[in-house]
Amino acid sequence: MKFILSNTWLLFLTAFLVVFPLAFPLLSFVNIVSEMLIMALFAVSLNLLIGYTGIISFGHAAFFAVGSYTVGIMLQKLSGSLPLAIPSVLLCAMIFSGIAALVIGYFCTRLTAIYFSFLTLAFSQIVYAVIIKWASFTGGDQGLIGGIPKPPLPFFGFPIDMTSPFSLYYLNVILTILSFFFLKIITDSPFGWILRSIRDNPERINFLGINVKRYQIIVFIISGVFTGLAGGLMALHLSGSYPDHAYWAKNAEPIFMIMVGGLRIFAGPILGSVIVTELSAYLSSYIQMRGLIFGGILVLLLMISREGILDVLAARWKAIKKANL
Repeated sequence: MKFILSNTWLLFLTAFLVVFPLAFPLLSFVNIVSEMLIMALFAVSLNLLIGYTGIISFGHAAFFAVGSYTVGIMLQKLSGSLPLAIPSVLLCAMIFSGIAALVIGYFCTRLTAIYFSFLTLAFSQIVYAVIIKWASFTGGDQGLIGGIPKPPLPFFGFPIDMTSPFSLYYLNVILTILSFFFLKIITDSPFGWILRSIRDNPERINFLGINVKRYQIIVFIISGVFTGLAGGLMALHLSGSYPDHAYWAKNAEPIFMIMVGGLRIFAGPILGSVIVTELSAYLSSYIQMRGLIFGGILVLLLMISREGILDVLAARWKAIKKANL
């Protein structure tokens, strides 16, 4: 109960997302909010490493792609034989992404600082190369051609049509909000405070007898698992899995969201996802100038403040409270 009361913003966010399609039933609005939620989960998962543990991964698109292709391939080849097909494939996406994170994390956490970051990028490019080269299985540079079947989801004896964008929207809401709650519990737990301590002074934590590398691998796996879930949800949202999900540029999207929204506040990447996704959608009509305008705005935001929006607001709020004491 104390946890819920201290995180009422998550309850308000849930209520808003539930009511949103009723107030704004336009399909384009529903689709963009779904994308915001999925990318917010991607960014929040990555921020377990960047904001809470102090290690920067440039290769998290690998787990996003593993989750996406797991869902896409399994639904294309096995949807008719799987009970509760969509929950089953999403669970498999999390498991396979977790296994990939274990393997990649085992090697990457042996390095530090920029070497860690670039090794994660190298592994991401390996995943991208496998997707491109294994065309008979992944579809190659065309992605999974033919779409992804979306079998009905039984709910107390009533099948829910998962081909409906509104049904998929509510599935995204349920899974992302539950993931946010779970990840918030982790960051507020003793485990989360150890991660903060590793971020601030890993040498001192080592001297205290805490195995820093073990904690880094564990949080790397947790981050990979939920990034894989985000990738699986994106595959359902787009009705396809594409090599762009593993391309090096995909790694930059959640990092931009974290930097814009804030990396020291849990809700920072969520706010960053809203801003970056909406800005990208708005600029989509300016195809030729989109990259230039989008990049210029992000550079301007980061030049104005080296911290994210919620980081700055939180610091000012603490200063005001301190001044009033």
